Amino acid sequence: MIRLFFVRLGAMLGKEFVQMRRDRVTFAMMLVIPVLLLILFGYAINTDPKRLDAALVALGEDHYSRAIVSTLEVSNYYRFVARPETDAEAEAMIQRGDVAFLVTIPSDFGVRVDRGDKPQILVEADATDPSAASNAIGALGEIASRALLRERGREAQAAETQDSQLSIVVHKRYNPDAVSQYFIVPGLLGVILQMTMVMMTAIALTREIERGTMENLLAMPANGFEIMLGKVLPFFIVGAVQVTVILAAAKFLFHVPFVGDLSMLLAGVLVFVLAMVLLGYVFSTLTRSQMQAMQLAFFFLLPSILMSGFMFPFHGMPEWAQDLGSLLPMTHFLRVVRAIMLKGANWSEIGFEFAVLTAFVPAFSLLALMRFRRTLD
Repeated sequence: MIRLFFVRLGAMLGKEFVQMRRDRVTFAMMLVIPVLLLILFGYAINTDPKRLDAALVALGEDHYSRAIVSTLEVSNYYRFVARPETDAEAEAMIQRGDVAFLVTIPSDFGVRVDRGDKPQILVEADATDPSAASNAIGALGEIASRALLRERGREAQAAETQDSQLSIVVHKRYNPDAVSQYFIVPGLLGVILQMTMVMMTAIALTREIERGTMENLLAMPANGFEIMLGKVLPFFIVGAVQVTVILAAAKFLFHVPFVGDLSMLLAGVLVFVLAMVLLGYVFSTLTRSQMQAMQLAFFFLLPSILMSGFMFPFHGMPEWAQDLGSLLPMTHFLRVVRAIMLKGANWSEIGFEFAVLTAFVPAFSLLALMRFRRTLD
C-alpha cells in the first residue's frame, strides 16, 4: 500500500510539473517576481535620497560661499547641476521639476561673516514629495554651519557656536505643511487607472478566446483595428467614470489643492487611459487565459508602483533605475498630474512629459495590431 501511495504521488507530481512547464507565464512569474523584488528593494529603492539636483543662485563669489557649496556637495545630499542667472530662470527650473532645491546665497554673505553678523542662506525646496526633501533640509543647517566654521578656522568651537554662525531660511514650495495626502492621492489616480484599465482590457479579450467566441468576431466583416476599437472604447468610458470619482474624492475627502488647469489635467488623463487600455489589449494577445492576463498585468504594475516615484522618491534611485523608470508610462503621468494639481504648471513646463506620455499611444497601438494579426489569423 505504501509503495502504491508513492507511485500515485509521483505520478501526480509529474503531471503538475508538466502542467507548470506548459503554463510558461505562471512559471516565469514564480521565478521573475522574487528576483525583481530583491533587485528593486535591495538596490533601487532608497527612502533617504542623496545627490538631489539643486540649482545654485550664488550672488556673491566670496570664499565662504564656495566652501559652503563644496561641503554641501560632498555631503552627497545636494548635487548642483545649474547656476541660473535670473530669478525667472530659477523659478522655471523648480516649476518643471528639473531641480529639487534652489539655494540662494546673498551677495553680502562674505561681508556679513567678516563683520560678525549672522548671515542667511535661502533654500527653496520642492516639497510635493515631503519624504524626498525632509532629510536633505534637516541636514542643511549643520552641514553649512560646520563648513563656515572650518573656513574661518574655528572648527574646534563647532559644538558651542554652530547655532549662531548661520541662519537657514527654508521655503517649502507647493506643499508647505508636508501633507502626505497631497502627494499620494494624485499618484493614486495613475495607479488605479493602470491597474483597472490594463487588467480589465486584457481579461476581456482572453475571455473571448476561452469561451470560443473569438471565432465569431473574426468571422465578422471587421478588420483588426475595428475589433481593437470595439474592445478598447468601453473600458475607456469606464476609465472616465473612475477619473471623476477619484478627482471628486481628492477634492472633497482629502482636500488636495488644485491650482492648475482642469482641461490640461483631463488631456493628460485621456492620453494615459488610452495608452493603458491599448497595453491591456497587447497583454491579451500574449496570454491564453484570464489568469495569465491578470498575472501579466500585475507583473507590469509592480515596477510601475515601485519605480515611477509613486511610493518612493524617484531621484533617490540610482541612475540605472531612473533610466528604467523613465520607460514606464506611469512615471510621466504622475509628473504631469502632480505638476498640474500642486504646482499649476502650464504647457511649456509639462510639454516634454506630455509628449513622452503621448508617444506610448501609437507604440502600444502598433504592438496590439501586430500581435493581433500574428496570433489570431
